[in-house]
Order: sequence, then C-alpha cells, then structure tokens
Amino acid sequence: MKNNVKALRTALQLTQQDLADAIAVSRQTIFAIETGKYIPSTILALKISKVLKTPVENIFILEEGD
Repeated sequence: MKNNVKALRTALQLTQQDLADAIAVSRQTIFAIETGKYIPSTILALKISKVLKTPVENIFILEEGD
C-alpha cells in the first residue's frame, strides 16, 4: 500500500513529532507509516486523515496485489 502521509504532512508544515502527538502515537510509528513498513489500523488511518484534512482514500492508495 502506498501513502501520501509525508507529502501531506510537510505541505501542512507538520513534523513527524507534530503528527505523532496529534494522534497519540510515537514519532517512530509515523516514520514507519511514511516508509511503508507499517500499515495503520482503520482508526489510526482516520485520525491521520482528520489531522491532514484529507480523505483517507487520498492518503492511502491500494496497489495491485494488496
């Protein structure tokens, strides 16, 4: 699964720590999501969507084979 978390986060001038604090996870979790090493739960994806002010389907993109 691809995602646009980093691009959207930086467009809003948020650091990884800012986003992590807003959704109550560690900065390492944000790094893992941005690099595709961790796929967030539905609830976490919705929290990210709310902070980034972008629909979930515009943040997380299913790839063929997912």
